[in-house]
Amino acid sequence: MTLFDGIAARIVETPGLSVNVLERTADDPATPPDRTVVLIHGNASSSLFWQELMQDLPHDLRVIAIDLRGYGGTEHAPIDATRGVRDFSDDVHATLEALDIPTAHLVGWSLGGAVVMQYALDHPVLSLTLEAPVSPYGFGGTRRDGTRLTADDAGTGGGAGNLDFVQRLIDHDTSTDAPTSPRNVFRAHYVAAGFETDHEDVWVESMLTTSTATGNYPGDSVPSENWPGFAAGTIGVLNTLVPGNHNVSGIVELSEKPPILWIHGALDLIVSDASLYDYNNLGKLGIVPDWPGDDVAPPQEMVSQMRDVLARYADAGGEVTEIDLPDTAHTPHLERPAEFRHALLEVIGYVGHPHNPAPPTEAIILRSSD
Repeated sequence: MTLFDGIAARIVETPGLSVNVLERTADDPATPPDRTVVLIHGNASSSLFWQELMQDLPHDLRVIAIDLRGYGGTEHAPIDATRGVRDFSDDVHATLEALDIPTAHLVGWSLGGAVVMQYALDHPVLSLTLEAPVSPYGFGGTRRDGTRLTADDAGTGGGAGNLDFVQRLIDHDTSTDAPTSPRNVFRAHYVAAGFETDHEDVWVESMLTTSTATGNYPGDSVPSENWPGFAAGTIGVLNTLVPGNHNVSGIVELSEKPPILWIHGALDLIVSDASLYDYNNLGKLGIVPDWPGDDVAPPQEMVSQMRDVLARYADAGGEVTEIDLPDTAHTPHLERPAEFRHALLEVIGYVGHPHNPAPPTEAIILRSSD
């Protein structure tokens, strides 16, 4: 595990799982919750992806990054996908309990966005930062209003995983031999064209920690009479996000509404209204044959769904800020670190703080609940 200066890893034992966390070596464990930030990574990644941000955040904060089960250094326990992402969110809660952290500011990237939204439904949080988050209605298989397209969630879940990418994870492939190599997936889909980093080997290392054991990534599937011929299974990562298992739009009904920052890239190909990971969109593009058309299998409008739910959250009294970053793909915290850092510190209460100088304003488009 490649750790940056000032970052340390340790295993936290919880009642059900051994969980790996990254911490800053200089942080004070007695830091109060209102100055504690918890970072939750996305799919095919780990806590290693947060290290630049951890180094850059002010030193009077306590910053913790948690590896989800089946990723990084955390135990590779199987995932009951019929619970949605609750296995993940329950693990996060158990970890914070073991660290004696009753509440905190939660940051979730991609899959992690779904996890922290589920966490907020079950436990009090001080704020939510949603970075390129999965739609509140899961990944694939819904119309704009969140209604399911089929009763078996055809075309979603474990069967939608790319088998060559999975094999390359198993082989710990660090090459650029094929579009499905983890390194090329990072270059083509995690970040926008032209992005440069000195740490690409670390990000690929992080991707390769993804467990492909039974019950982890991608998950199982079953045959379906509906196009494209497969439906969601019951175990594994991708099945946690099928619409029959995952729906966190209920945050609109929370009586205590934490402030929400939603930050995403305009060039995101993974979470998008035309995602290249959505089987229905791949059918519409002609990549998957015999697509039955928009009436039967429309692409999921993921970004629009999130905007609709957060608009209702704001209408119900919640504070919402959206930042849509141009020329940015699926990893704003890597691609636009100054804007991401500034926005995160604002939502946790660092408005006007000397450690939070404003980034170039022309780089962001800001929409808020007021």
